[in-house]
Amino acid sequence: MPQRYDYFVIFAEMRTGSNFLEENVNSYPGLKCWGEIYNPHFVGKPSNKDFDGITVDKREANPKALLDALKNKSSGLDGFRYFHDHDPRMFDVIINDPRCAKIILTRNPLESYVSRKIAGATGQWRLGDLKDARTAKIEFNQAEFEEMLEAVKAFQKKILRSLQASGQTAFYIAYEDVQDIDVLNGLAKYLGVDEPRSKTVQKTKVQNPSGLEDKVVNYAEMVSALSSIDHFNLSSTPNFEPRRGPAVPTFVASNGAPLLYLPVRGGPEAALKDWLASLGSDQGLIEGFSQKTLRNWKRTNKGHRSFTVVSHPVVRLHRTFCKHIAAVSNDTFGEIREQLRTTYKLSLPVDGPNTSPDAHRASFIKFANFVKGNLGGQTSIRVDGGWASQSEVINGFADFAVPDHVFREDELAQELLRLPGAKESILAKPAQDTPFALEDIYDADVETAVRGAYQKDYMIFGFKSWR
Repeated sequence: MPQRYDYFVIFAEMRTGSNFLEENVNSYPGLKCWGEIYNPHFVGKPSNKDFDGITVDKREANPKALLDALKNKSSGLDGFRYFHDHDPRMFDVIINDPRCAKIILTRNPLESYVSRKIAGATGQWRLGDLKDARTAKIEFNQAEFEEMLEAVKAFQKKILRSLQASGQTAFYIAYEDVQDIDVLNGLAKYLGVDEPRSKTVQKTKVQNPSGLEDKVVNYAEMVSALSSIDHFNLSSTPNFEPRRGPAVPTFVASNGAPLLYLPVRGGPEAALKDWLASLGSDQGLIEGFSQKTLRNWKRTNKGHRSFTVVSHPVVRLHRTFCKHIAAVSNDTFGEIREQLRTTYKLSLPVDGPNTSPDAHRASFIKFANFVKGNLGGQTSIRVDGGWASQSEVINGFADFAVPDHVFREDELAQELLRLPGAKESILAKPAQDTPFALEDIYDADVETAVRGAYQKDYMIFGFKSWR
């Protein structure tokens, strides 16, 4: 039977039991793990100067050559350990290779943190016998732990998503399972070895077997600090909104100043375009960018600045509603308006807007409820840029051009003057919404409906109620 894999990788972190796992993998015939070959400071082991003649410098110049050397190392199956801070150039190569067997070793992050702190304090990173054991109590640092936790979680999520996207599976093994011979035999079988062992290798010993209370000086403080960590992500807002692209063709530059405007649909676009056009002696705008022409513009406009503008969600959604849904004009989304009338029961006249504030308010609240479902993937209607979450729009920008400034619409008069080349040109107020101004229909029910649709924007940008 042909060999299923060409090599294997153990995805792990410091103090997760990876040395012990490596020793046990190496006890099976035909398997050999060569340590951390992509560690930034050494190749394989701290004492190694090279791997088959490939030094750290040579690896830096050509990391793929090291992987090729490992795959050709023996007639068996060779592998290595890879941590989140190892050569990032190799992650995609490894994770997307179906001929690479993936082993994912995990451990309680708090146990790993404490173990790492103790090893740092004692200088003992591996224990061969109890007689050589060194002990120490450490002090828990909340900020330090949370930084480590975020790095570990991010790496695990990256691995999981990459495996899902490429249709692969991995062998998951927990720290506690490394001492379970049945699990290790299962791992060997996953790697193509059908010769089970009867016991584990015990060269490396558990260094700190006592409970956390015996290892941490400020144990009570640690318990209190950990209570603030949201283990089940209860505070998160699920996001099923489609990702948006960078929308480069919508970007607008001034002819008179090195300024680039990244419009969020539904914002004060017309007023900002007029303001940009008024700057400098060469009045006008540069529009219709492609990614290539935008790169050229940035190269030729040294000291350029880019900005975008976020609006209060109630203001923006009402503006969009009035322009594209409430009335019947060249700007109306005709098919969507009709679906909103017939399927989502918005009280909109067939050929025009509502004629009373109460009817307009009721239709707007229903529209906000529709937008909530639309952003949550519950409708067949497209998510238009005019009501897409502002945070998602700006995330899309960042795929190609991160804005230097994110201004708020109600602070524009002052904020724009911070930009290079900006003058005290008058920024026109956006045209008043029709058929009714927001002031005419706003109340607590309107605020509640819009907040329900844009919980993420309210949280990210810190918006308060409009009035």
